[in-house]
Parts: sequence; C-alpha cells; structure tokens
Amino acid sequence: MAVTRKSGVNTVSTEDSLDELAQLAGTAGARVVGRLIQSLPVPSKSYYVGKGKLAELQSLKEAAGYDVAIFDDELSPLQQRNLEESLDVKIIDRPALILDVFARRARTREGQLQVELAQHQYLLPRLAGQWSHLERLGGGIGTRGPGESQLETDRRLIRRRIHNLNQQIERVRKQRMLYRQRRRKSGIPVVALVGYTNAGKSTLLNALSQADVPSEDRLFTTLDPTTRRITLADRSPVLLSDTVGFIRKLPPAIITAFRATLEELSEASMLLHVVDFASHRAPDECQTVEDILADLNLADKPIVTALNKSDLLLDSSRTWTEQEALEHLSSQGESQNEKVALISAARKWGLSGLLELIALTLADNSTRVRA
Repeated sequence: MAVTRKSGVNTVSTEDSLDELAQLAGTAGARVVGRLIQSLPVPSKSYYVGKGKLAELQSLKEAAGYDVAIFDDELSPLQQRNLEESLDVKIIDRPALILDVFARRARTREGQLQVELAQHQYLLPRLAGQWSHLERLGGGIGTRGPGESQLETDRRLIRRRIHNLNQQIERVRKQRMLYRQRRRKSGIPVVALVGYTNAGKSTLLNALSQADVPSEDRLFTTLDPTTRRITLADRSPVLLSDTVGFIRKLPPAIITAFRATLEELSEASMLLHVVDFASHRAPDECQTVEDILADLNLADKPIVTALNKSDLLLDSSRTWTEQEALEHLSSQGESQNEKVALISAARKWGLSGLLELIALTLADNSTRVRA
C-alpha cells in the first residue's frame, strides 16, 4: 500500500510521485496492491494522515490484505509508531525505502559502509518505537526500568557503530584524496557523470568505454563509483567517472554518508549531466539534479547535458539510421543549446558529437582558468 499527501509547493504531480514510489517499492521486492492520496495543507503531527484517511487505510487493509504501508514522505518517529499501532502493519517512509534499495544495490565494501552509516543515522531517533511493546505489557509496571535500560543500551551501541563507520569512511575518504592527487599530477581531466536515477549513466559509461558496468531499467542499479579512461575526438585522454544517481526527496543521511563518493564531483574538471529525454518527468528530474548540485556547491561547474534515450521519441514503425534520427530530432527544435547533445547510449547514437562537445568544453574551461 502506497500513501502520499498532496502539496501545493512541489511541481511534481502527486501521481508521478506515487508512480516513482511504486518503482522504488518494486525494486525493493514489494508488490503494490493499492494507493491512497490525501490533500492536506500540513500533515497530522500524530498520524501524518487525517482521521478519515486513517480509517480508510484500516478498511483497505481488510479489502486488499496489505502487510506494509509505504508513505511518500519522511515520517516522524511519533507518526511511525502511532501508525504501526493503529494499522498493525509495518510502516515504511520514503527515506527508509530508498535506504533499503541502496542496501540491496551496494556491492563494494565502500558502498556497504556508506549505506550502513545512513541506515544507523536514520534508525537512531526511531529507537524508542522499537520498545513500545513493553508499555503494553502492564501499564509499564515492572517493565519500564528494563525497557529504558535496553533502549539506552541500544542507543549506545548504535552511536558506537556510527562512530566506527565514520572512522572507516574517513579512511576511505583519505584514500580517495590520494587517488585524486595522483590524477591531478597526471594532468588528465576528469569528467563526472551525474543524473537522475535510471537516466542511463551506466549505459553511457559502457558505450563510451566498454566498462561492463551493470545496467538495467531499474532504479539505482549502480551505487558504487566506477572510473574509466576514454579518448575524446581530439585524441586527448579523459577519465570518465560514474557516481550515484539522484532522486527526489533524497534522504539527508544519504548525502552525508556518501560524502566521500560525492567529493569526486567537486574534483571533476566538468560534469556530464545525463537526462532521460524520453521521460515526461524530464524537466522535474533535471531540476532535482540541479538543486542537489547547488546544495553540494557544484552549480558553477562546467556542465554538458546529454539528452539520452532520444531513440524512444522516434516513430518505431520505421527504421532510422543514426544520422536520420539525430537530424529529425534536431529539426524539432529539441537541441539548440550549444552545451546539449542528443544521444542514445543504448544504440550508441550521437556519441561522437558528445565527445566533441566534451572536448570543446574542457578546452574552453582550460583557457578560462589560464586567463
């Protein structure tokens, strides 16, 4: 069961947000049996939804037989505990769902450390709810003391684990700093891939470098950073680095935990923003990426935009050559910005033009730096 609240602030439609939540749930292994939307100016402090919607959720539990309710916003510990008590099902909010997907996708030791840190940071303020069952055993008589002791013990254990994880990640961060220093000495520029999750960054990396990075039509297929050397149109070498994809309402704990990885972006000579051009949500997804880059103080980096999956916009009833396809799409007025390239990473269309644009951007930026 997926639940969201309408807001007049976000430009993303409620249905689009729930569609994305359903994709996340499917990636995590859940099967969505229903969805519920409520329009509220502000969420209920106690239950997130109003009393009427809470009753509707209780009725839907009998009708649909769901055993997990997923909410499309971050819930407070109080809201989560009250909802679990009222519905008697597992309650998950959007940050917890994203963290679960991240945990499934992390393959390297570094990625696993970063995800575990984010999970512990998310769990710490919610520990009290884990012991709410003790309060129902007898009004707290004879149980309150042990419950509080165990709660404090768990808090200490989690804080200690967070401290240890931070130390391990800091060592990773220092190792990355050494790698970056070596790269700077080599004089080879770094181009960092950024983009909304499932925009096709890994597919593009594979197409340009034969990197053989796992890529599939699912959210957050690749979490662990990958760097490959490629040659541009002017025969100059660059290092192409893939990073974690972005998404709306990305939990702050993820940004914090993945600091060591995201620092790769700050050291890059330029950013290559990959956009799923076939998505009807492309403008909002672009804005999300730009907002996160601004939060990371990267808005002033030189950026080239690759409008990917352009082949999906063509009439599938006829056979297109690469030149015909790109000329047709360009004639529609979709690519008039000099920093934008129309491509299809899956079909390897437009890659030579993209490499030329990257070379020109790097040369232009190098000239400005020297000036």
